[in-house]
Amino acid sequence: MATDPSNQPAVVLIGGGRMGGAILRGLKDGPAREIFVVDPNIAAAPGATLVRSPAELPALSAPTVVVAVKPQMLGAALPGLKPLAQARALFISIVAGVTFASFRAALGDDVQIVRAMPNTPAGVLKGISGAVAAPAVDAQGRARTDALLRAIGDVVWLDDETMIDLVTAISGSGPAYFFRFAEVLADAGRALGLSDEVAERLARRTLEGAGALAASTDRSLADLRVEVTSPKGTTAAALERFDHDARLQKLVNEAANAAAERSRELGRGG
Repeated sequence: MATDPSNQPAVVLIGGGRMGGAILRGLKDGPAREIFVVDPNIAAAPGATLVRSPAELPALSAPTVVVAVKPQMLGAALPGLKPLAQARALFISIVAGVTFASFRAALGDDVQIVRAMPNTPAGVLKGISGAVAAPAVDAQGRARTDALLRAIGDVVWLDDETMIDLVTAISGSGPAYFFRFAEVLADAGRALGLSDEVAERLARRTLEGAGALAASTDRSLADLRVEVTSPKGTTAAALERFDHDARLQKLVNEAANAAAERSRELGRGG
C-alpha cells in the first residue's frame, strides 16, 4: 500500500548537482513524499518538482531542507532560505567547511541544523555519511536525518562538530585515496610488463572485489588482510615493503592530517 505523501514532510534539495542528484535517486525508493529541487542550472529533476529559486516554492510546513551547494555559493543562497527556517524546516547541510555558527548567523539562533559529510559512492547508493546535530535538533529531527542519509548508504553519528573535519579526511576524501592506489597499482603492472588494458582491469576489479569482500563481513580489516597473506609468500613480500619503518602508516597519517587541516581552513573561510 502506497504511503500518503501528506504524512511525510516534504524534502527540498537546494542544489541538484552530483550529491543532490544522488539523494534524489535514493529518495525515490523510500516513502512517497513531495520533493522539490531548487537549482537554476539543471534542465530536469526526474521524480521531483524543479524550481529555480526558493521564492518559487509553495508554502511548506516543517520540510526537510538539504543544502547541497558549493561552499562558495552558500553565502548567496542562505538569505533565500529564511522563509524555510521560519516554516520550522530541518536543515541538513552537506556543504564542506560551513559551521553551525554560519547557519545561525543567517537563519536565526533556533535553526534546526545537521551537518553531514557523505562521500561520492553515494552516487551509486553505497556511500557513508558522518553526521552531527546542533543542540536545537530533537530526536525526531535526528531520525529524519538518519532516514534520509540511509537512502544513499550508511551513517555514523558524531558527538562534536569538529569531528566532521576528521570524517572528511577519512571517508569524505577517502574514495580518491583508493582510486589513487588502484591507479599506481595499474602503473606497477605496466612497469612489470602487462598491457595497459590488462593492468587497468586487474587493478579496477581488485579494488571492486576487495571492497565487496570487506562489505560482506564483520571481520576486521586486519583479519581480512592476514587471510590473504601466506607466511613468506608473495603478499607478505609486498606488504613488508609497505610496512618497512611504518612508512605506509606515516604517509597515510600525513595525508589524512593534511585533508583534515584543509577542511578546517575551509571552515575559517580559507
